Amino acid sequence: MSNPAKEKVRCSWCNASDVYKNYHDQEWGIPLKGSADLFKLLILEGMQAGLAWITVLNKREHMQKLFFGFDMVKLANATQDDVEFWLQDAGIIRHRGKLNAMIGNAQSALELDNFGEFLWQFAPPVRNTNKAFAVPAQTSDSNAMSKALKAKGFRFVGPTICYAFMQSAGMVNDHHADCWRYADCQKLLKASVRT
Repeated sequence: MSNPAKEKVRCSWCNASDVYKNYHDQEWGIPLKGSADLFKLLILEGMQAGLAWITVLNKREHMQKLFFGFDMVKLANATQDDVEFWLQDAGIIRHRGKLNAMIGNAQSALELDNFGEFLWQFAPPVRNTNKAFAVPAQTSDSNAMSKALKAKGFRFVGPTICYAFMQSAGMVNDHHADCWRYADCQKLLKASVRT
């Protein structure tokens, strides 16, 4: 009789559910460069404010459908009638402020020449972590990103939201040093950011 396959070592935050494990293994910390992907992720991070990330993961597929695939142009042209319609749908995060912010953020993102480049300017130099590394809730870089986004008219982009965004967008590699994803994400990040 053979031994069962050894379980992969993952960051401890994701071990509570298969939804978290799949997100951790397939998405979290992998650098995103495209403006459309980064916009979608920034909106989802803003939607999380005050909620558990698993709530966003469980609702994001439906939100993707309802919010025009997070298309910036379509969202920028959304109206209060759209907001009222969305608020009736229990499949999304029903928060008027967040929905209005999403529309305004789409408008603000379209005013930038290259939304992706604008965001990546705040990525810090690549750092090496170790077993004792404590993941911060925010950093000077996420504070700078938050301040710059707010100056451009974005909402739901506080420094903690921005740092969570930087983690998930792969601008920083906060996989634990023992995590099986750490080395790959570190290589990808080094290819994306000048050290």
